[in-house]
Amino acid sequence: MKEYQLHGLRALAQSPKGTVPAFLQAPATQGAWRFHHALEDYGPTPLVRLNGLAEELGLGGVFVKDESHRFGLNAFKGLGGIYALSRAVARELGLPAEVTLEELQAPSVQKEVRNMVFVTTTDGNHGRGVAWAARKLGCEAHVYLPAGSAPARAQAILDAGAVEAQVLPLGYDDAVRYAAQQAQEKGWTLIQDTSWPGYEEIPTWIVQGYTTLAREAADQLAEAGVDRPTHVFLQAGVGAMAGGVLGYLADRYGAQAPVFAVVEPENVAGIYASAQAGDGQPHPAQGPGETIMAGLNCAEPCTLTWPVLRDLASWYIACPDQVAERGMRRLGRPAAGDPAVISGESGGVTMGLLDLLMTAPDLAPLRRDMGLNRQSVVLLISTEGDTDPVHYQKVMTHD
Repeated sequence: MKEYQLHGLRALAQSPKGTVPAFLQAPATQGAWRFHHALEDYGPTPLVRLNGLAEELGLGGVFVKDESHRFGLNAFKGLGGIYALSRAVARELGLPAEVTLEELQAPSVQKEVRNMVFVTTTDGNHGRGVAWAARKLGCEAHVYLPAGSAPARAQAILDAGAVEAQVLPLGYDDAVRYAAQQAQEKGWTLIQDTSWPGYEEIPTWIVQGYTTLAREAADQLAEAGVDRPTHVFLQAGVGAMAGGVLGYLADRYGAQAPVFAVVEPENVAGIYASAQAGDGQPHPAQGPGETIMAGLNCAEPCTLTWPVLRDLASWYIACPDQVAERGMRRLGRPAAGDPAVISGESGGVTMGLLDLLMTAPDLAPLRRDMGLNRQSVVLLISTEGDTDPVHYQKVMTHD
């Protein structure tokens, strides 16, 4: 691996190797696609084309998948939550895996569903998705948040349907362990968007749920006349979304797969640390765990998707918080002729990185080695909107 440390960034480069695991190949992700399409309130989120920005940055194209429009939840996480909860209910009741939400809402099934209780830990968006899904299914959800979580995030989870949204005096990874303990002691079902040995089935469903946004984006690019993106930047906390989207797109494009870059906060970069270790195993981040990117503040990589990120990503990049703020402002104050995208801290970091890469003179070597030029078509995913409205306004009113 080659390592760079420039302009506050840390970047690792590698040559991708390996294949897409079976659970992210097209046949395995069809179930999630069909399930989502059967939902009454399903609709693809916008793929925003930023021609003005692409021209300014010297790129062939920039596209942003705006997940703030997903199910009215202001973030993408509902895709995994609703699919995983429904699969878990179907498993518990002995129903077919291909069951629809409408079938689970039938009065005859609801008699049993109402007695089910789900629990999870979240930095905000996943918990809101689980709470929303539980309300849809007519069952109960308990959600825990790590220390320092914004009150607005806890309130949004309650508003979405959780019976409890408690901020614990624990970091994210310890809060996950607390939720798992609660599930074991109380007979609840844990719906966690990360995995560890012995807990992989439900995370698999969650990750497969995220592939719907990747398929939408690829279809939308084709409709826009773009055969494929040349570069895809994916932000990562535990790496569930990054691994799911990367795996789906790598399978779809095959030999023409784009360059994938995994982007994390500098103080909590577990994927970066794992890649840097070079032994093929996941390792926890060693930083102080402080970042404004609440949705990415997770130290321990998801064991399910780590092999995907390990084998198929070309770049691992750790960014300071200022990069996320830069991206939020770049999206919210668009170039001439471009639409604005409201993007939160975790949603905006990839845009901030792209903007910095293309404009900072001392990053020219990194830009060159990544192959970013006038022929490049870059896909970004704004994973959330202004999920912390107070902080969003603070960022947008300061430079």
